[in-house]
Amino acid sequence: MRYVFILVFCFLFLMGSNVHAQVATPVQDQPTTATNETESSQQETPERLGLVASQPKDGRFVKTESGYMVPYTATIPGTDVTFEMVPVAGGTFRMGSPAEEEDRSDDEGPTFEVKVEPFWVGKYEVTWAEYKLYMRMDRVFKAFQDKGVREVKDQEGVDAITAPSGLYEPSFTYEAGAEPTQPAATMSQFAAKQYTKWLSLISADFYRLPTEAEWEYACRAGTKTRFYFGDDADELEDHAWFEDNSDYERHAVGELKPNPWGLYDMYGNVAEWVLDQYSEDGYEKHSGKKVVTAEQAFEKPDKVFPRVVRGGSWELGAEYCRSAARLASDDDEWRDEDPNYPQSPWWLTTTPGLGVGFRLFRPLAEPDSIQEKDKYWSADVPRIMKDAKNRIMDNGRGAFGLVDPDLPKAIKGLTSKDK
Repeated sequence: MRYVFILVFCFLFLMGSNVHAQVATPVQDQPTTATNETESSQQETPERLGLVASQPKDGRFVKTESGYMVPYTATIPGTDVTFEMVPVAGGTFRMGSPAEEEDRSDDEGPTFEVKVEPFWVGKYEVTWAEYKLYMRMDRVFKAFQDKGVREVKDQEGVDAITAPSGLYEPSFTYEAGAEPTQPAATMSQFAAKQYTKWLSLISADFYRLPTEAEWEYACRAGTKTRFYFGDDADELEDHAWFEDNSDYERHAVGELKPNPWGLYDMYGNVAEWVLDQYSEDGYEKHSGKKVVTAEQAFEKPDKVFPRVVRGGSWELGAEYCRSAARLASDDDEWRDEDPNYPQSPWWLTTTPGLGVGFRLFRPLAEPDSIQEKDKYWSADVPRIMKDAKNRIMDNGRGAFGLVDPDLPKAIKGLTSKDK
């Protein structure tokens, strides 16, 4: 029945009008336990997941012109795997770090004001329980191809995704932890984006990676200090799995203290992909401007790398866990131990890439069309898709497939061997 409800909800959502930018009041810091009042309110406006008509009596919420944004737990269609999303009010903050901050790098400044619109963000980093469902699509799509069903006519179409190849050497990926409750890691930014596309198309809710500004806004949670808990790095072990306390392994999400907005592992465990291209000039182009939007602050990529990774990881020091700290990706170095040619567009094999994962983001104001949404999901540089096609077409590693709300039903029609 839950699956049927989700499909009905998805249909109603797609038929509804698009939501444009809203003004939001600050998040209410109340107990996060859901109540019958919240559940009843959710039934009043089923066309938008996480948005209710009446103010909840308890729990965390954000008031907007469209209703009240509330936390929600979603089930990935066709499975019993769930994930949790937390609402965050829009607002402005100063991005980057001041010149006097300890361990600061030049690429963190000069600081500038950014306006961010309301959104939901993952309470936890994406786990192996979630990500392995996407990894399974490699076998599923190949089974569809063998049977001549759900054929992909446009490999770069808005309803098509790439499924990641089977791991070349699982020990590279799983050595630091592969339990269902641990954060998934070692995927490329492209693979993380394709996951958000897969999840969006199968559920009919729009998910993507955050931009760098959106990530820092969520991480800081209204604070201005080195860390969201203050300036003293000695307190970090209560909030993050990093070099000093991780024993060089990934840990189950949510074991340590969250930030003031209820987000866990914003520091450490795995570093998190954002959408931006990395610029060593930092934020110089925004210097002197009164305020910019998160969209204006977004550094759209025009080359394969470097891209930005945030938050530090289980194998990095405390200086990488600061709210403003930035890490530039290096695809060649982070795939150094991959002997294939072309090297995998989905997987990383080498430190610090072994400590990189991601977190889901869902804006209240969605793009107006599926084509605009796809700009956040698909390869933004031709070479990335070229490498994916070569791996799939020439090497048989990875697969193309169509994704829509009917996919779970089609998967059920496969044999257990195909799955």
